[in-house]
Amino acid sequence: MPPKKGKTDNTAMRELKRALAEGTPKTLYLFHGEEAFLRDYYLAALKKALLPPGLEDFNLHTAQGRECGVDWLEQAVDCLPMMSGRTLVIATDFDLFGLGEGDRGRLLELLGALPDYCCLVFVYDLLPYKADGRSKLAGLLKERGAVVNFQRQEQGDLTDWICRQFKKAGKSVDTEDARYLIFLCGDLMNTLAGEIGKIAAYADHPRVTRGDMDAVAVPQVDAVVFQMTDALARWDFDKAASVLADLLHSQEPPIMLLAAMGKYFRQLYTARLYLDAGKGRGELMELWNMKSAYPADKLMDAARRFSLPWCRYAVRRCAETDIALKSSYGREGELLTALLMELASADRRRAAG
Repeated sequence: MPPKKGKTDNTAMRELKRALAEGTPKTLYLFHGEEAFLRDYYLAALKKALLPPGLEDFNLHTAQGRECGVDWLEQAVDCLPMMSGRTLVIATDFDLFGLGEGDRGRLLELLGALPDYCCLVFVYDLLPYKADGRSKLAGLLKERGAVVNFQRQEQGDLTDWICRQFKKAGKSVDTEDARYLIFLCGDLMNTLAGEIGKIAAYADHPRVTRGDMDAVAVPQVDAVVFQMTDALARWDFDKAASVLADLLHSQEPPIMLLAAMGKYFRQLYTARLYLDAGKGRGELMELWNMKSAYPADKLMDAARRFSLPWCRYAVRRCAETDIALKSSYGREGELLTALLMELASADRRRAAG
C-alpha cells in the first residue's frame, strides 16, 4: 500500500500573496514546482505590481537557459529603474546550484547586496529544482528571499477554482461534476483551464454536465484505464475490450497501461479490505491521496461485488503479467488482452465469495 503523502509547507506562498496585496514584494524569489499555471499567474502579478504600464521594456529584464549567466545577472541588476520605483529581473532555468566555485562566489556577493529597487526572480521551468540545503547559497535564499513551491492544489481549492472558471465563461457546474473533471483530466491547472474552455464552448445549456465533459475533454490515460477496469468489474467485457483496443490503437505504451490496471486492482483490493474493516470512502481517499471522490465511490461500489480472495488474485495476475510483458517483446498487446479475458471469465461464484 502507498505511504501517506505529507503536505508541503506553503508559508512562502502565503507571504508572497501578502506582499503583493501590500505592494511590498521582496528583492529575491525562487519559483519552482509542478503547477505552472500558478507560477505564471504570480509572475504576472509581480509584473503588474512592480512595472508601470507602458514601461515594461525599460524595467523588465529576462533571460532563459544559456542566455543567463552571472555576467548577465550583474548587468541586469545594475540597471536603474526608469520612471518607476522598481525593476524586475527574471532568470528562467538558470542552474543556481551547478555553478563553478568562481561564479558561485560572485553570485553570493551579488545576492547578498541586491539593491532595494530590484526584484530578482529565479524560475525553474524545464530545469528540475534540486537544492543543496547545506550550501551557503541555499541559506542566503532563505535569509534574504523566498523559495516558493507552486505545488498541485488540494481538491477543495481546485474544485472551487473550476467552478469560478466556468462562471467566468458564463456557465455553472455542480461540485461533484467539478471533481469528476479532476478525475477525468488530472489536477494540473494549465490542463484544466484548456479543457474548461472547450467544455464551456461546447455546452449549449447554462449548467455543464458530465456528458459535456465526456464529449469534448481529452481524458488522461489513468482515467481511461480506470473506466476500462471499472467496466470489467461490472462484468461489461465488451466495453472493457473496446476501451483496451482503442488504447492500444492510440499507441499508448502497454507497460503504462498495465501499470494503471495494476494500480486499479490494488485500489480495489484496498477498498475490499476497508469494507471488511468497516471503513469507508474517506479512508480510501486519504490512503491513496485521491483528489476526486468519484474514483473512490466507484471503487467502493465495485469492491462490494468481489471477494477478498478474488481481489488478491487480480493483483497477483497483474504482477505476473508485468513480468511476462517485460520479457515478451512484440506480444504486449496480446498479453494485455489475455489478462483482460482471464479476469473477465473468472468464476463469478469465486468473485462473489
